[in-house]
Parts: sequence; C-alpha cells; structure tokens
Amino acid sequence: MFKKTLLLLITISLIGCSASKPAIATTKKAATTQQRQRVAIQTKKKPTYTKPTVNTTSEVIESTSKTVVTNTLISDYILQYKDIAMGNMKNYGIPASIILAQGILESGAGKGDLALSANNHFGIKCHKDWVGESVRHDDDSAQECFRKYKEPSESFRDHALFLTGKSRYATLFTYEKGDYKAWAKGLRAAGYATDPKYPEKLISYIERYELHQYDNIAMGKDYVVIEKTTTVVVTKPSTTNNNNAGNLPLYEVQKGDTLYSISKKFNVLVDDLRQKNNLADNTLSIGQKLIVK
Repeated sequence: MFKKTLLLLITISLIGCSASKPAIATTKKAATTQQRQRVAIQTKKKPTYTKPTVNTTSEVIESTSKTVVTNTLISDYILQYKDIAMGNMKNYGIPASIILAQGILESGAGKGDLALSANNHFGIKCHKDWVGESVRHDDDSAQECFRKYKEPSESFRDHALFLTGKSRYATLFTYEKGDYKAWAKGLRAAGYATDPKYPEKLISYIERYELHQYDNIAMGKDYVVIEKTTTVVVTKPSTTNNNNAGNLPLYEVQKGDTLYSISKKFNVLVDDLRQKNNLADNTLSIGQKLIVK
C-alpha cells in the first residue's frame, strides 16, 4: 500500500512539473515580444520634411558690370518698376517694354554696381550737360563718369529726358510706340550701346517676360477675349478640395500657350496670373490648369 501511495505521489509530481514548463516558456516569449515592441517604438525615426524647391534659372547680365541674376529676381524688378515705365510711356512716348528691358539689362535687374552705388539703372554717363552728382566706374574706358541719382525713379525720369532731349535719338520717335523691335534696333543704331547684340538682348527680355503687355496697357488697348476658341473648365465646389473654392474658372494650357497669350484671352495681367496660381516664373506645361479670374 505504501509503495502504491509513493508511486502515485511521484506520478503526480512529474505531471505537475511537465504541465508548468509551457507556462514558463510562454511568459518568457511574451516578455521578449514586449521588449521588441518597446525597442521598435524607441528607435522609430520621426518623419522629415524638405522644403519644396522653386524651379529657378540664373543668367549673367553683362553691361556696365557683370551680374548674376535669377528669373525670379528679374520678375520682381519688373513688378517694382512697371508702373513707372508705363507712366513714362504715356508722358514721353517711349515704349514701356523698352524701358523695362533696358533697365533689366543696364542695371542687372537692379543688382549691378551702378544701380547699387548710384541708383543709375540705364548706364547713362555724365556727358557735358550733366550738373548733378556722379560716380566713377570702369566701362569702355577706366574710371568713366556716370550720373548718380538719389533714388531709382530719378534714373527712370532722366532716361526719358535723355532720349527725348538728344537729337540723335529723334528717329526713334518716328516708330510706332508698340514696335519694340524697331526701337531696340534703333537704340543700337543711334549709339546708345556699343554691343552689337544689344537689340537681340532687349527683344529677348521683352518676349521672355511678356513686357509688351505694358505697352498695350499704356496705350489703352484692351485685350480681346476669345471665348469661342478657348476651352474653359469650370469645376464645382467640393467638400474635399478647397483649392478651387468659389467655382473659379480654370483654363487648361494648350500647346503654344504662353502666360502673355492667356492673359490676352482672359483680359488679365500676366502678373495677376502668376499671383493667382503661385507661379515662380513664366514656365507652363501642356495640360496645366490655371485660375484665370
């Protein structure tokens, strides 16, 4: 009887040990899983965000000094002085597009040496009739005399007086006000600059930055709105997309479109189109949709 009882106790003990082992293993495995999750949480990296880059291009403007500028800088220059240019066109008959193009080229979009040191945006030298302040600057010859102004607006006004007051520029005023190509070539022929590519450079700025629109505005020419040949997509207000709230008209860019041609179609300024659509420059892509009103 004693042997049977002892055997029964040993059997129960073995069964108890065998049954307890999985519980120990399970506890250990659970602890390991928790540790891994804790490590994963601790080592998980925070997301990083990079600031969107603006597609800008740079170029070197070489006139009275060599200046590196970007298309954004040139656009800002145009916005700053377009009103003065249009006012001078109305008062003196010089195309606003020519005034702005010369200002960009001669002053390095306001960042050239003469523009910064003397507010001289058109590279006008002293000449014999100048009685104002002056600065010395290397150009065709060393340390030539250039006019100095208190502020840029004086330079723009003096540029107009310079062209209207010199007999050698009289031929320019026989050209149509809107004929910027004739004016660009006429300035070179009259001796305003010695660079043989001067007309090409002026025309390039006028066409790249749609400066001719300011001639139209100054002359009171309205843009013609072409509704029948223009595809306008009007999107309905959406609760999930507020980018076009208020049922704003959108225009889908077609092959051959430019900001200038689109501005004429919808009777808006190029500057307004840029601002409405957050455009850094005049670059467009086919299929791109623009807010036009």
